[in-house]
Amino acid sequence: MKTQIDHLVVVASSLEAGVQWCEDTLGITPSAGGEHDKYGTHNRLFKIATPQYPLAYFEIIAINPEAVIPKRLQVTRWFDMDDPVLQKTVAKQPRLVHFVSSTDDIKAARHVLRTQGIERGQIVHASRKSSKGMLHWQITVREDGERLFNGCLPTLIQWGKPDVADPLRLHPRNSLPRSGVSLQSLTLHHPSAVKLKTAIDAIGLSGVEVVTGEANLVATLNTPKGLVQLESLGA
Repeated sequence: MKTQIDHLVVVASSLEAGVQWCEDTLGITPSAGGEHDKYGTHNRLFKIATPQYPLAYFEIIAINPEAVIPKRLQVTRWFDMDDPVLQKTVAKQPRLVHFVSSTDDIKAARHVLRTQGIERGQIVHASRKSSKGMLHWQITVREDGERLFNGCLPTLIQWGKPDVADPLRLHPRNSLPRSGVSLQSLTLHHPSAVKLKTAIDAIGLSGVEVVTGEANLVATLNTPKGLVQLESLGA
């Protein structure tokens, strides 16, 4: 299977706080994103693609205070966004907490992780409108919303409807202008680095470095403010 970095995930206490943080830290204002009705979240996005990471974009996501989800349809939000500890952390400042990897066979990727005793979660179908048309994707979300490996094991995503010949034709990168920010590297630090690397290799993901150490997700970005390193610091 072919798997590559799709996007980085920064969680903020609000989109307003996320935009301000982005302007202060990276020197740009993120583009408009969309709403995720199922999870009651919304986001802002910008492109960070390079030849090494051709799909890469950046997501700033927050709980949407105006979202109304009937009680019978409420589910635990993705990316640990309902976790009180994470909420307390991002209340101080938005934080890089996770990344998502695009695969051309999400069922096979999920299965190979399960053979290693890793439950990445159910495959959820989702969609939203964009300036280029309707975006469709399948994404793995655990019932408890947990990211796994302190955010260092990526969530899996597959773009497009299953019967679409070119599933990446409608990908967020295609509706995002150049931002002036580009991803240079992504390094995953974790005490269980051997197990994490085995999982990363099993899904065919390249372009990330896995090292032993305290849990930390480190993204190096070239920005209008120069090189900037974002860290999860175990969040």
